[in-house]
Amino acid sequence: MTVDFNGIGPGQVNTQKTSTSKSEASQTKPQLSPEGAKAQAPRGENVSLSDQAKNLKQLEQRLDSYPEMDDQRIEEIKAALADGSYKIDAEKLAQKMLDMDNSIFG
Repeated sequence: MTVDFNGIGPGQVNTQKTSTSKSEASQTKPQLSPEGAKAQAPRGENVSLSDQAKNLKQLEQRLDSYPEMDDQRIEEIKAALADGSYKIDAEKLAQKMLDMDNSIFG
């Protein structure tokens, strides 16, 4: 069963089958001549980005330059755990957990 979210109100479900098999699609699809295809080709459209969108794109590019993981930091933590020198600040950890909870659940 498929659900069409376009123009559907609460509790309404589109129960019509919307997909067709490849053989059905090839039989019902009109064949266009090259002239007809040119006539129906989409015209060029202009898109302009807001300053915020441009800033987000720049930020995304800067973030892409950073490694996904800081391998050096990971090795430092592993070594500290292995030799017992890694200390956990319980108050800082609790505050970070509360901050994360607030950012998720408000």
